[in-house]
Amino acid sequence: MASDPQRGQRGTNGTHGSSGSSGASDQTGPPEERKPQPDEAHSAFTPPLGVPYPPLPEDEHPTSEFALPAGLRPEATSEQEGSAFAPPSGTTGQTPLPAGATAMSLAFTPPHGIPAVRLTKEAPWQDRMRTMLRMPVGERPVPERFERHDEEAGPAVPRVLDLTLRIGEILLAGGEGAEDVEAAMFGVAYAYGLERVEPTVTFTLLSISYQPSLVDDPVTASRTVRRRGVDYTRLSAVFRLVDEITSEGITLEEAYRGLAEIRRNRHPYPSWALTVASGLLSGAASMLVGGGLLVFLAAAVGSMLGDRLAWLASGRGLPEFYQFVVAAMPPAAVGVAFGLAHANVQASAVITGGLFALIPGRALVAGVHDGLTGYYITAAARLLEVGYLIVGIVVGVLTVLYIGLQLNPGLKRLNPEEAFRLYNEPLVQTIAAMLLALAFCVLLQQERHTVAFATINGGVAWAVYGALAVTARVNPVPATAIAAGLVGLFGQLLSRYRYASALPYVTAAIGPLLPGSATYFGLLNFAQGSMQQGFASLIQAVSLALAIAVGVNLGAAVARLFLRAPGLLEAGAGRRAAKRTRGF
Repeated sequence: MASDPQRGQRGTNGTHGSSGSSGASDQTGPPEERKPQPDEAHSAFTPPLGVPYPPLPEDEHPTSEFALPAGLRPEATSEQEGSAFAPPSGTTGQTPLPAGATAMSLAFTPPHGIPAVRLTKEAPWQDRMRTMLRMPVGERPVPERFERHDEEAGPAVPRVLDLTLRIGEILLAGGEGAEDVEAAMFGVAYAYGLERVEPTVTFTLLSISYQPSLVDDPVTASRTVRRRGVDYTRLSAVFRLVDEITSEGITLEEAYRGLAEIRRNRHPYPSWALTVASGLLSGAASMLVGGGLLVFLAAAVGSMLGDRLAWLASGRGLPEFYQFVVAAMPPAAVGVAFGLAHANVQASAVITGGLFALIPGRALVAGVHDGLTGYYITAAARLLEVGYLIVGIVVGVLTVLYIGLQLNPGLKRLNPEEAFRLYNEPLVQTIAAMLLALAFCVLLQQERHTVAFATINGGVAWAVYGALAVTARVNPVPATAIAAGLVGLFGQLLSRYRYASALPYVTAAIGPLLPGSATYFGLLNFAQGSMQQGFASLIQAVSLALAIAVGVNLGAAVARLFLRAPGLLEAGAGRRAAKRTRGF
């Protein structure tokens, strides 16, 4: 029977090597002098008698059969044709290895190594964070972070996640797009050392997940946005705070202190100023459609009454739908009262001015922006909200118009078709457009240094629209889209110049382009029983509203198209985005 191979191997190469040698010499002696052989001598691994032992290998650590011979370089991995992650054309891939990398690690490293991102104030943080968000988690570069705490202690994960969610809550409640909210949340968490984070925004729910490593359990936190309000001053302050966190390296305690100060700050304009601004907005809108001084005053009074009723409904806890219903009734009632009194006042312009102050253009632009940037759930929720608010306006105005037509079926002054077609006063309308944008700035609680830019932007938008729609006879829908595109372009450039949000420069400037007249004309046709004409007018109003939203976002996209992708130090690196599906 063969003995244990391991024991035989030890006898051959280990301590029994000498005894094995003597045993071989004993086999040549006389039989009577032979000694009994141990079990190791009969091992299957022991060479036969007379065969010399093989020489010991010179290298005790042989190389792997998969290792490359000395002097050869590994072949570059081939990329699929048309891949969004392929290196730029003309690069060879034979670059020096990054620090700490080996030859075999090239299969998991981009041809130019891991790109470095500088979180310094070289470009707006929105662009820097969007660039990082569009990368897969495994390919995101490590940022150059500031020393804020002891490295052995590590980041305070629960506090960082809480700060991130609170900042995202203020931005989302203020009307910021889902893309910028996610970029802000990612930037805050990433700046404090949480590299593997994934923020998620779904209209009223914010969540963020952090996984320390591939083998650790993720930590997830969420926050619900239950109340939303418009305060662009607070929004701008949050943008500055995020910029300080991502660019200047303030500590976590300083960030919490800054956030607390932002929450404690009062609105820049009191409630009575908002009511006056609402009246100014409606009066300026009535001048756009041919109203005079008396129409201006009537529209202003009706809008201020509606604003006070909406504040009362809000204080009683009524939903926003009913607030829009009661806010739409006073302007319509003032217009119908002038029509019933047979006064020499264009009653239709009074009602149209009130509609300008109620159409939710801000929510519409945000909803379309979320849809175009790929946040379809948030976009669907925002557009559904816009639909409900418009239905509330329709219910309020249509109720008053129906009552007025029942009292006097021959209300001719409520028909705005002829007046809208003949009125063309460029200077008066441009001034009215700028007043309207100024009133919108107050209603949006904007900072005072942004009011002038937004007012001028609104005047330019109306001048471009008038030149295209009236002088050049262009269809109102493309003319509106072009004017809104210029608004979005100027707003995006101004926001990058000031490292702030684009909303204060865009939202108020699109006020003169809102489809107030088309909306009113459709509602009047419904009240008069002309369903076909009413639907045609409402379809035109919807088309104009979508043209505004698409134009604003297209202008912002054009601005991004010609701006340099920030932060990436890798040569030829570009801004990654979602790849089209090619029909699959």
